[in-house]
Amino acid sequence: MSAIHLGVEGVTRRFGGLTAVNDVSFALGEGDVLSLIGPNGAGKTTLFNILTGQLAPSAGKVVFDGTDITGHRPNQRAWLGLGRTFQISQTLTSLTVLENAMIGTFLRHPRIADAADWAYAALERVGLASRAREEASHLTLGERRRLEVARALGLEPRLLLLDEVMAGLNQTEVTRIVDLVLALNADGQTIIVIEHNLKVVRIFSKRVLVLDRGKMIADGGADSVLQDPVVVEAYVGKKKQ
Repeated sequence: MSAIHLGVEGVTRRFGGLTAVNDVSFALGEGDVLSLIGPNGAGKTTLFNILTGQLAPSAGKVVFDGTDITGHRPNQRAWLGLGRTFQISQTLTSLTVLENAMIGTFLRHPRIADAADWAYAALERVGLASRAREEASHLTLGERRRLEVARALGLEPRLLLLDEVMAGLNQTEVTRIVDLVLALNADGQTIIVIEHNLKVVRIFSKRVLVLDRGKMIADGGADSVLQDPVVVEAYVGKKKQ
C-alpha cells in the first residue's frame, strides 16, 4: 500500500444502547480503491458519516494526511479534500444540472463564472455536460446518481466516498458508473465505495472491508474476502445442520 492517506483508529459510534460502529480500524493509501460492504444495518453509512463529520465518534479517531480530523466539522473536512455522495439522492430538482454541480465548486471557486467552469468540467467527467442547462428533474435515476458524483467531484476531493451510487440502477447504468469509478481511479482518485452488488465489487475493487453489526469481520483482497465463510454467513445466514 502507498503512504497512509486515511487512518481510522478504533472508531466506535453508539446510539443509546445500540453500537452502530464497533472499534473499526483500517488505513487507506493514496490512489487506492476500497469497497465497504455488509448486510443492511451493518453500520456502513454510519461509518461514512463519521469520516465526513456528519457524526462524531463515541470513541476512536480519524486521521487524514497525518492530521487528526476527529473534531473537524463537515465543511472543514470538505476543504481538506473529503467529498461524498449520499445514499438518498440530494438532487435539487428545481435547479439546472449545472447549478446542482456548482454547489460543490463554490467551496473553492466563489466567483460564479469560475464555479460554473469547474462544474461544467465535472459534468463532462461524468458524461452529463450535454444536459447542463436542463432542469435536474428531467434526469433519470442513473443520471441523478452521476450528477451526485459530479457535485462531489466539484469539491476537488482527494478522497471520494460513494454511498450506494449504483443502488436501483439497471445493468446499463451500473456499467456506466463502474466505468466512471475505474476511470477516476486510473487518474489517481482515492475512493471508498459502499456497494451491495458483489459482482460489481469484484470488478473495481482489489480490497474489500466487511462490516457486520458494526464490527469489521474481514479486510483483504476481494476474492479471498468474498469467499470467506464468515462473510458468506453474514450475507446469507448460517446453514442449518
